[in-house]
Amino acid sequence: MNQELFDKGLKTRREVLGAEYVDASLKNADDFNMDMQEHVTQYCWGDVWNRPGLERRTRSFLNLAMITALNRPHELKLHVRGAINNGLTKEEIKEVFLQAAIYCGVPAAIDSFRVAKEVFKEMGI
Repeated sequence: MNQELFDKGLKTRREVLGAEYVDASLKNADDFNMDMQEHVTQYCWGDVWNRPGLERRTRSFLNLAMITALNRPHELKLHVRGAINNGLTKEEIKEVFLQAAIYCGVPAAIDSFRVAKEVFKEMGI
């Protein structure tokens, strides 16, 4: 493991997703899934999320669309929070899901709207 990249990724991951969530994910990791936690933190968050080509806000737009396309509600919930933390508005998130409905399918977008409403309620937005 590249400790420098992991540490950089851990910082970014905490800033985007929230320290409480990230710290719980690492604390609850065991021998089976700790390697995955390290992999995600180092490569996704340490490397790709810190590349200079896109701002975090743009990366959040992309993530919401791609996760909607893949219909992964657990990850979507997490990344709606991250998108809010990266400055996206409810209106912008709504537009992402409407766009995704056309290209990814209405059922996937409906699930995304449902998940986002849960997050907005939890965050008091």
